[in-house]
Amino acid sequence: MQSSRIASVLARASSRAAAVARPAARRNLSSAADAAKGKVKEAAKTAEAAAEAAKGKAKEAAKTVEGAASSAAGAAKSAAGGGGGGGGGGGGVILFGLLAGAGGYYAYTQGMLDSVLGKSDKAAEASSGDAKPAGKAPVPAYAAKVATAVESLIDDDDNRGPLLVRLAWHSSGTYAKGGSPAGGSDGARMRFSPEAKDGANAGLEKARALLEPIKKAHPDISYADLYTYAGAVAIEHMGGPHIPFRFGRSDFRSEAEIASAKAAVASGRLPDAAQGASHIRDVFYRMGFNDQEIVALSGAHTLGRCHTDRSGFEGPWSFAPTTMSNQYFDLLNKEIEKPGYWTVRKWDGPKQYKDPTGELMMLPTDMALIEDDKFRPYVQLYAKDEAAFFKDFAAAFATLLHLGVDEAKLGETA
Repeated sequence: MQSSRIASVLARASSRAAAVARPAARRNLSSAADAAKGKVKEAAKTAEAAAEAAKGKAKEAAKTVEGAASSAAGAAKSAAGGGGGGGGGGGGVILFGLLAGAGGYYAYTQGMLDSVLGKSDKAAEASSGDAKPAGKAPVPAYAAKVATAVESLIDDDDNRGPLLVRLAWHSSGTYAKGGSPAGGSDGARMRFSPEAKDGANAGLEKARALLEPIKKAHPDISYADLYTYAGAVAIEHMGGPHIPFRFGRSDFRSEAEIASAKAAVASGRLPDAAQGASHIRDVFYRMGFNDQEIVALSGAHTLGRCHTDRSGFEGPWSFAPTTMSNQYFDLLNKEIEKPGYWTVRKWDGPKQYKDPTGELMMLPTDMALIEDDKFRPYVQLYAKDEAAFFKDFAAAFATLLHLGVDEAKLGETA
């Protein structure tokens, strides 16, 4: 038991060190971006100066051409007066040769000028920020600041990280492929009834309240984007993988608007922790996930803990509940390696399991992952390979956050 606690302390220290490093890295990126903007502006000025110089050279060339043409014309007249028809022909050749040479020089100079002017215009356009992106909307300018604000919330209290992940999960997990309504994160329906009062979302009003100051500081971000993006940021800030994220969700403004659009999602779409494998498949297949993705997403249980006043269950799944890792699978795998590692807890609450230390718990839905023949191999894989878990979790969690959102609304990937 003592070694487990030491491991927990070390894991927590590692997570905190990473948390300190990430904001600094984000600030360095911001500084680099500012420096790059300055270089673009300098390049634009240099190009403009070159263009002005080229214009001057073009004018000088034009004067040279005019002088040469005038001299040639005089020579031609002299030749015509003193040298007969043959001389006249020679003068004509000289004249056209001079004009052709002058014209070639002018064409070369004008081409160079056009080239420089074109580059100058492009550089100026880039420096002014007026260039319009082709295709999808770019990542919003406020994204980095919102991420930093979310990280600060977690740094102030690391228990907030798992809470924000739960908010993102429950905001998105109502999706039903082909359902009416489809559900999902778009609309931020959780702000209003019936989702706000759904028992499965108990306690998430605290998460929404935590994010309210960030919304006020950055009013352009929708609640729907904020609730999901905060979860993605929290995963990475707690030591997990980067979650690809696209902004563009919109919000319902009232319960009446949701009702008018017939977009209210009834209770019962989120997983019931007291159930088994068939229930898990019903819920996740409805969203379009396969067995491997189901197990990968379940790995989020390495974070946080259950509270009796919210779900009825009690306790954390892992010894480091504020650090993203594959410890959840490692602990489940112990039951495969040593049957009886997890035993039913004797208490007045709902059925749950406890480990030999009595400090950790597993839910019936967790135990279903090792009882089911198709789920079990993925538990064993992720218990041995954290990199594989992170890779599969990042892809599945990113998919979850975007379910039900119109593709046309979504911008570039952050």
